[in-house]
Amino acid sequence: MNSRDDSAQLPAPETRAGTARVPGPGAHRLPAVFLGIWRDRLGLMTRLAEEYGDVVRFKMGPKTLYYFNHPDHAKHILADQHDNYHRGIGLLQARRALGDGLLTTDGATWRTQRAAVQPVFNRDHTNRYASAIVDETSRMLDRWRTSSTDGPVDLAAEMTTLTLAVLGRTLIPEGIPDRNSLGHAFEAVQDQAMFEMVTLGSVPHWLPTQRNRRFRWARRQIDEIVSEVLGATQAQDGTLVSRLSAAYQNTTDPRQRHRTLRDALATLLLAGHETTSSTLTWAFHLLAERPDVVQRMRAEISDAAGDRPLAPADVRALRYTTMVVQETMRLFPPVWILPRRAVASDRIGGVHIPAGADVIVCPYTLHRHQAFWDRPTDFDPDRFDPEAGHGRHRFAYIPFGAGPRHCVGSNLGMLEATLVAAMVVRDFDLVLAADHPPHPLPMLSLKARDGLPMNLVPHGSGRGTKTSPQS
Repeated sequence: MNSRDDSAQLPAPETRAGTARVPGPGAHRLPAVFLGIWRDRLGLMTRLAEEYGDVVRFKMGPKTLYYFNHPDHAKHILADQHDNYHRGIGLLQARRALGDGLLTTDGATWRTQRAAVQPVFNRDHTNRYASAIVDETSRMLDRWRTSSTDGPVDLAAEMTTLTLAVLGRTLIPEGIPDRNSLGHAFEAVQDQAMFEMVTLGSVPHWLPTQRNRRFRWARRQIDEIVSEVLGATQAQDGTLVSRLSAAYQNTTDPRQRHRTLRDALATLLLAGHETTSSTLTWAFHLLAERPDVVQRMRAEISDAAGDRPLAPADVRALRYTTMVVQETMRLFPPVWILPRRAVASDRIGGVHIPAGADVIVCPYTLHRHQAFWDRPTDFDPDRFDPEAGHGRHRFAYIPFGAGPRHCVGSNLGMLEATLVAAMVVRDFDLVLAADHPPHPLPMLSLKARDGLPMNLVPHGSGRGTKTSPQS
């Protein structure tokens, strides 16, 4: 899925006096690196790893970035020494809209929010959320049945709508008001964060550019919708908002308390739907190219539920479907990059990391590392059979991050993705729209550029056209 510009080859490694030799493109090739970051971030990270190995040092304007692409390095940064590596480039830019939530904070603020949110996402609670997933997905499928002959449907947009609806049902009793506007607002936030990261904040926020105007609209939308949710649910016991409210009950300034709750909830709303929406979008793209995988999924679903509707309890029997979701997240990890900033100096893989340096772990390239994955670019769900994965490095696969900052909603995300994938595949043949191959768009999550137009054909109608399996 990577596009590669062979005309923009990266230069030979440079040596930095007084330190171990760290391979990577020299500062004089900043334009080539900048162009890659702007136009093809996945391609750039892939080329850097291929040409320089597991440790790469490169410049992005005045910044020096250290890129680590080995499971041992990921373990060191994300788990063993996690207190020394705070949120980094990209996430800091998103802070302008999301505020001080779980994605953008560290230290005491992060620990307080994590402790408040963790019980809402534990396995016992997550299992009870499954009925909401089944209900909302059933509504979507019913709508598809009445419009399956109306032409292509953007599956990426459909999955965003669905996952926001599920999130509203599972976390907020009244649901999320104006979900479409909130989804568009979060897209604008991600776009702005990536733009500011690439341009290093060189474009003033006050300029009346289209992007700046869109970002200001997005921030207003998030503020209004989140404030409405807070007002409606803060006093209700047992909700996510009530737990957050209790965690900050000793905050004496009511405006500061509202702002803290707003930031925490806004971040959870973004992270809670984006990762699952991205995973499902790429899963349906991959499945449209692999009818053999779809057949195995349908056989498993039939064994689990027969002719009756799927129920939440059936997910335990959907082992192969779960493997399909896992393999999708290997090839297209929703969180494709994990940026960090070193608080104090450190050594990783024999390389000196100065205090304040920007450090990157890239799950997208780590999940395709040839030393840890056989045929790394192939879509092969069987690699997640428990026997096949025996002995694999634990940090070779980190779709939800790793260490203490491992995604708090990973159980809910896996449950939702597995159930939705099974329900959709059982009822519909998904046929890729002609002349529209999807391309990854690496924002804060790994989205599909221009969406994913697909034709929805009720299974068994005889109108589906299968594409050939992936090579």
